[in-house]
Amino acid sequence: MNDIVKQIPTQNFIGGEWVGEPALDVRNPANGEVLATIADADVATAVSALDAAVEAAPAWADTDPRDRGELLRRAFELIIERTDDFATLMTLEMGKPLAEARGEVAYGAEFFRWYSEEAVRIHGRFGRAPSGQQRIITDKKPVGPVFAITPWNFPLAMATRKIGPALAAGCTVVVKPAAETPLTTLLLMEVLVEAGLPKGVVNVFTTSNSKETSAALIADPRLRKLTFTGSTPVGQALLRQSAQNVLRTSMELGGNAPFIVLKGADLDAAVEGALVAKMRNNGQACTAANRFYVHADVATEFERRLQDRLENWKVGPGIEDGTQLGALIHDRAVDDIVGLVDDAVAHGAKLRLGGKRLEGPGSFLPPTILTDVSTESRIASEEIFGPVVAMQTFDSTDEVVQRANASNFGLMSYVFGEEGEALRVAERLEYGMVGINTGLVSNAAAPFGGLKQSGMGREGSYEGLEEYLETKYYGMPL
Repeated sequence: MNDIVKQIPTQNFIGGEWVGEPALDVRNPANGEVLATIADADVATAVSALDAAVEAAPAWADTDPRDRGELLRRAFELIIERTDDFATLMTLEMGKPLAEARGEVAYGAEFFRWYSEEAVRIHGRFGRAPSGQQRIITDKKPVGPVFAITPWNFPLAMATRKIGPALAAGCTVVVKPAAETPLTTLLLMEVLVEAGLPKGVVNVFTTSNSKETSAALIADPRLRKLTFTGSTPVGQALLRQSAQNVLRTSMELGGNAPFIVLKGADLDAAVEGALVAKMRNNGQACTAANRFYVHADVATEFERRLQDRLENWKVGPGIEDGTQLGALIHDRAVDDIVGLVDDAVAHGAKLRLGGKRLEGPGSFLPPTILTDVSTESRIASEEIFGPVVAMQTFDSTDEVVQRANASNFGLMSYVFGEEGEALRVAERLEYGMVGINTGLVSNAAAPFGGLKQSGMGREGSYEGLEEYLETKYYGMPL
């Protein structure tokens, strides 16, 4: 067992105290071994976390914005100081290569720095009504206690992206990390305590019973906001539950990102973009390129260059030097993706690379390339969430725009081509985010979120702070 794992608390963090008995195993997907055994919260424990957040809420909302910002700034600096600890931990519990985990540390920490600066920029306005008979004064207030449900694929960044704006706005938080990757969140709590976090302002419970514990908090009238990152079916269920108490909600849900290579694209740049957009985080990202649409005139050359790059990629435990593709989160994920590949081949797709799980311990699938993918195959419409490039060709811009938009999802999209044409195509795509000649757009200063069944609300930027604020209006006669 790695030394950093031995140092991680194994209990729930509630009201500033570590509580609960370890009962839930966390496994390393690279070898299946148990990394740690942590607390497995029941409904009563989850509610106690909300109790602590509710009790701490008035004092935290009344804390000076500068003080809230300084706490976030100290936490940012502490995360950066412990980059190796966070990166090693994420690699061990999630599987991503260590180099990518270090990148997530920098990205995740940046949300605390960004919102440390935004905390002091919350403001209202003052003016006269058109009639001239009344003053209009508005103010921004914290929405109240927040329940944040985070996913397993980016265990640090998805927590900081929710906790950062919540604390900046003056909200207290209850966090439920994914059962597969809770250790990173528990280490983050240690950092926040060291930074000076008051008791009850952020609380964490870990559980194997997500459905019942989450339902209990969402039904509690004291909760005022739910923020969730995960699959669309789960998000839909949470929205139905949230309707009862008319909760404020932020939903970052599934994706089905088109990756469009126009005829005039720089193919070297398009291949580099594809490697990032598809293989980053082992392909396990809601922003991952899912449907590759390549102009018929350049498809063969694009596929050749991409295969040349991928066929010698080092696949193995993320903790090993030089690993480019680590383990997927568990065996079920590998089986599901192999099922998509097999279905595509049954519908006429050609398997050019990979496609079969690797033998031995761990949940490994090599880089995979499919060409001539039929629109009738499942992989053409379902989110892959793994290292599989599924290619189709197109002949005209109008055609590819129509096919790209023919999805219930609208989170991320990518366009590679001559700058002017790529921008014109991007403007027609029904997606909340578009990467133009780049495979990576995530940035703490940019609004992250999607359209249609990919969610509602935005995370990051100043829009992300607004998700945790209510507007209050005061009318006064002149």
